[in-house]
Amino acid sequence: MRRALLTLACAALLGGCGGGSGDVKDSSGTTRTTTTRVQVLEQSGGDGERRRGFDPRTIYRNEAPGVVTVVSVFGGSGTPGGSGGVGSGFVLNGRGEIATNAHVVTTGEVPDLEKASEVYVEFADGNQVPAEVRGYDPDADIALLDVDSAGLTLRPLPLGSSAHVVVGTPVAAIGSPFGERQSLSVGVVSAVDRSISSLTAFQIAGAIQTDAAINPGNSGGPLVDGAGRVIGVNQQIQTSSGGGEGVGFAVPVDVAKRSLAQLRAKGEVRYAYLGVETFAIFPQLRERFGLPVAKGAWVQGVTAGGPAEKAGIRGGTEETRFQAGSFRTGGDVITRIGGRPVEAPSDLAGIVAALDRGKTVTVMTWRDGKRRLLRLKLGERPLSQPPGAG
Repeated sequence: MRRALLTLACAALLGGCGGGSGDVKDSSGTTRTTTTRVQVLEQSGGDGERRRGFDPRTIYRNEAPGVVTVVSVFGGSGTPGGSGGVGSGFVLNGRGEIATNAHVVTTGEVPDLEKASEVYVEFADGNQVPAEVRGYDPDADIALLDVDSAGLTLRPLPLGSSAHVVVGTPVAAIGSPFGERQSLSVGVVSAVDRSISSLTAFQIAGAIQTDAAINPGNSGGPLVDGAGRVIGVNQQIQTSSGGGEGVGFAVPVDVAKRSLAQLRAKGEVRYAYLGVETFAIFPQLRERFGLPVAKGAWVQGVTAGGPAEKAGIRGGTEETRFQAGSFRTGGDVITRIGGRPVEAPSDLAGIVAALDRGKTVTVMTWRDGKRRLLRLKLGERPLSQPPGAG
């Protein structure tokens, strides 16, 4: 079972939230008056740190000041039936922008997600301030928050790239598991190119799997490499017990960057849509069904009236059992889209997600041993995934 990482907030956590400029309480309970000056600490990272190797102490010293705890209140503060949750986040820049997961600041089901009535951000130095939800993207499970930066010391975390992350890369996760602020865990990248479910049930392609201990409350916190660069946003765990079992997943930072840029500009994110259900090709599958290519996305079904069907892409029809699975034969195999190679369904999902809705692209498919080039106009992804199509 996979589980998102939000953890419930107790009354004591909610009771301590407030702030902005003026009197605030630090972590020891002492009241102090903040100033209106904003201090932005320099980002770390770079070749010097990479040469020193993976040093958790250095990573924590440099990056933990930029990791925050996000407390969300649903249903009204102090009202009967109100509830709360605790997640994590991290500072993006000196303007007071914070990244976290969408499920940290929303509740309910798509398409009826409800934004938290109140959101507070607690910094490593004890400052607790109200935050505004600029926007959230349920398809990538990313949200953008704004805080009034007056009187705060901000430590933006540098954003890296997830495109070239490899298995075995040492990583660190910083966040608030079970509400325990500023917690560090370390491990390695266990796998790349995983697919994890978003809040819309569409798959987030290219996700990073890690054995660094991740638990409820780590949602929205950073997964960083040895240079302290964010390579992923911790999002969910796979568990049978409810706790972390060494199988955690992070939204790749390249997906998060795209989402944050659109949330910053428009307050929402829209995705392109193809409307296909596909399966990965392996050698025995190719041999059994006489597929014309060794790699690609084998189309099992198409969404009625969707962009793929309109362009002439065909799904499978007759259902046949093979090994431990069931396959629909006769479908096309997609090997390129928009000039980029498709070697597996995850490639197809990642390419389409990065394209703009309404864009016309060329799709290379194979049918009956013959190559076909189709012009296809991408649609807009619906609010939730239709059954049997991606």
